[in-house]
Amino acid sequence: MLSSIPAILISIIVLSIIVIIHEFGHFIVAKKSGVLVEEFAVGMGPMLFSKQIGETLYSLRALPIGGFCRMMGEENTEEISERSFNSKSVWARIAIIAAGPFMNFVLAMVLIICLVSTTIVVKPEIAALSDGYPAEMAGLQIGDVIKKINGKNVYIYDDVQMIMAENRGEPVEVELLRDGKTMIVTMTPKIGETGRYLMGFTPVIKSGFFSESVEGYERASVWDTITYSFDTMVFYVRYTAMGLAKVFTFHASKEEISGPIGIFQIVGDSYEAGIQQSVGAAVQNIMYIGAVLSANLGVLNLFPIPAMDGGRLVFLLLEAIRRKPVDPEMEGRVHFAGFVCLMVFMVFIVYNDITKIFVG
Repeated sequence: MLSSIPAILISIIVLSIIVIIHEFGHFIVAKKSGVLVEEFAVGMGPMLFSKQIGETLYSLRALPIGGFCRMMGEENTEEISERSFNSKSVWARIAIIAAGPFMNFVLAMVLIICLVSTTIVVKPEIAALSDGYPAEMAGLQIGDVIKKINGKNVYIYDDVQMIMAENRGEPVEVELLRDGKTMIVTMTPKIGETGRYLMGFTPVIKSGFFSESVEGYERASVWDTITYSFDTMVFYVRYTAMGLAKVFTFHASKEEISGPIGIFQIVGDSYEAGIQQSVGAAVQNIMYIGAVLSANLGVLNLFPIPAMDGGRLVFLLLEAIRRKPVDPEMEGRVHFAGFVCLMVFMVFIVYNDITKIFVG
């Protein structure tokens, strides 16, 4: 359970910022394209507060689980004017719809850069070997850089940990770079004291660009920070896409699925865990969760799900290929059916969140 009012408020603020950034992407590109934005809303459901500024109504709604940017002619295809959404070229409309997820990736990248520059950079390069573990026995050496495991590219140390967890102790083929030459070795991971499967090496760690200097650790350069942050965001995006694919193909367990309540729980727990150490640790935890959630929202909205950005992009791409729009009535029916399915799924995940909290 969320144990404090600050944790609840921070959860709402984090989710609201992610939604605002997403909708701002739609909003600013629509404005630049000459589309009239009728309402910019944060939240869903009944309106709590609104203010008309210029031609746009800015509103705050009761349920902090989303938001929307309502544009002229977006839903009513008969509402055609030079400022309506549907009067714009197909590529302008694609840009407007894609701008929301794109801004989520930008936000994730900014948060990761802030986090990495104030913590550490952990590279998949061997700094030390553990006695009696597979890496030492396979002949790995200090300075070796791991490039692939079982054919999967490795960019950051998190890639190594994730692949080890997925592999569950089976033999792995490791491609590494040593003195400019590529080598391939095979080893069988060993269970460590923490219960995780390990190859048995310590990665190279650099202190963040703005973090306190630590004796024995080299300081990460600006380039280290940017490239590591980008690779980290790609890591989040890749595994989010894999997780969503499991959900939509019904291969995910109930424990792996979280909805709005579960997200509030995660944000709140991260804040509480950090604040017990320091305010700085709490901020870093929130930045990490915010980056993951923003990347999640970006990926989710690019999935070809009717009624979401990805579903709308599919129809727009079909229009670009066919050079004529898909029948508006058919598209409307598909999006409505998708919306109904999403609402049913939302009820399920909210119920799942509640049972996980109260039943365990």
